[in-house]
Amino acid sequence: MQDNEGQRLVQAQKGDPQAFAYIVEKYQRSVYNMCYRMLGNAQDAEDAAQETFLRTYKAMRRYDKDRSFSSWILSIAAHYCIDQIRRRRFTTISVEELPVPDLPDISPGMENKLSKKEEQLRIRTLLEILDPTDRAAVVLYYWYDYSYKEICETLSLSLSAVKSRLHRSRRAMALCWIERQPATVNAERIPA
Repeated sequence: MQDNEGQRLVQAQKGDPQAFAYIVEKYQRSVYNMCYRMLGNAQDAEDAAQETFLRTYKAMRRYDKDRSFSSWILSIAAHYCIDQIRRRRFTTISVEELPVPDLPDISPGMENKLSKKEEQLRIRTLLEILDPTDRAAVVLYYWYDYSYKEICETLSLSLSAVKSRLHRSRRAMALCWIERQPATVNAERIPA
């Protein structure tokens, strides 16, 4: 943690609104991205990010300076998103049930953009099959490059639980990926 950030954190803990505004500005992108990857919807991600900062503000005095602040705030975001996913599980519509929109005419450069959007949709769909805590572990590991130890701290899990969740998640996502491929690709199996 940089000295300046450390000072701002201490000031924010004492209730300085400008110091907290600095924290919001510095972490808004990473918190929003975490929420978006967890929830898969821009509006829900914005709401979750706002709620994360509100909860951070209320809990600021309890922040332990020996812990990484980014891990702490992303932990708040991840736990909030996990709760939201669990609440909406009963009203969720499968991505496969949604109507497929007509694709626009492909002009130069559009093919690449469409391919990227299709890949993002496939990844989002794969993430949606995971348990919320497993999804959080995958997002932290692959998008934030968190170590196992940092994921343990962020999600309040043991090291063996993190390793097990990541292994199980990778396997589940790979199997789902294979199931959605044409039959010629399905001939190859995933090793145990």
